[in-house]
Amino acid sequence: MTKYDVIVIGGGAAGLSGAQALVRSRRSVLVVDDGTPRNAPADGVHNFLTRDGVPPQDLYAIGRREVRAYGGDFADGTVTAARRDDDGFTVEVSDGTTYRSRRLLVATGLSDVLPDVPGLADRWGKDVVHCPYCHGWEVRDQAIGVLATSSMALHQVQLFRQLSDDVTLFLHTAPEPTEEQWEELAARGISVVQGKVEQVEVTDDKLRGVRLKGGKVVPRQALAVQTTVRARAGFLTDLGLQATLVEANGLEVGTAIHVDARGATEAPGVFAAGNVTNPMAQVMPSAAAGLMAGAALNYDLIEEETRLAVAARSR
Repeated sequence: MTKYDVIVIGGGAAGLSGAQALVRSRRSVLVVDDGTPRNAPADGVHNFLTRDGVPPQDLYAIGRREVRAYGGDFADGTVTAARRDDDGFTVEVSDGTTYRSRRLLVATGLSDVLPDVPGLADRWGKDVVHCPYCHGWEVRDQAIGVLATSSMALHQVQLFRQLSDDVTLFLHTAPEPTEEQWEELAARGISVVQGKVEQVEVTDDKLRGVRLKGGKVVPRQALAVQTTVRARAGFLTDLGLQATLVEANGLEVGTAIHVDARGATEAPGVFAAGNVTNPMAQVMPSAAAGLMAGAALNYDLIEEETRLAVAARSR
């Protein structure tokens, strides 16, 4: 069995960027990826300088070609387990295949858990969006709704108000705004609808509006939602790693794997980068984090090789 210097788990922006840094340093690298990136439903990647609007799959295809050009290998599948062996790691893929390496770079990203509203998931990544920086320009000047499940929506709705004069906040399951927040909403001309949203209405493959409990439909062309994000990290249990809760302003955002500034986890030899460590990161910072982790991994290997060389020379 080939033993790689590094197995990169996840072939999105972070994983491919890390792999590229490693193969350009003449490291043997295997990238294991299941082909289901978080942003697959989106038409294009945005705020990625020189690649703005490129379809996600096209971006990753370019990355794969570049990594292969430097000698990187790829395997299709989902990693189901990762274990430490005597001198490295063994990784098991969903088809039963196993691979070995000296180090691991985890870049599996995360999954979005959408609010439980019928019809919402079907429009996800189209006219149901979450990030004003990722999708805001595409829904500018439209009738935008913001579906609130927590007070975090008060921040989100102000960001979308920057993009359109017609913005409505649906309180849904969020707590009542404070007096100060009511004043801010009114000052910005943001409409507020109380009561639960029962369903997303679609006509001719386009969002028509949202149906409230009781039957009233409020017309909207786009709907912003808050998701809870979950790190794709269950396979790391045998290495003593698990995702921990991430909060922002006292509210749960999701889960992530903790890393230091280099991308190193608490498990020696295991590094991580991208959304699996930072739920708020977009594609460009995820790619940058992958590059930094790849460089750190290369030097981690150099330090080990230097120690071994010194020991061999002194014998």
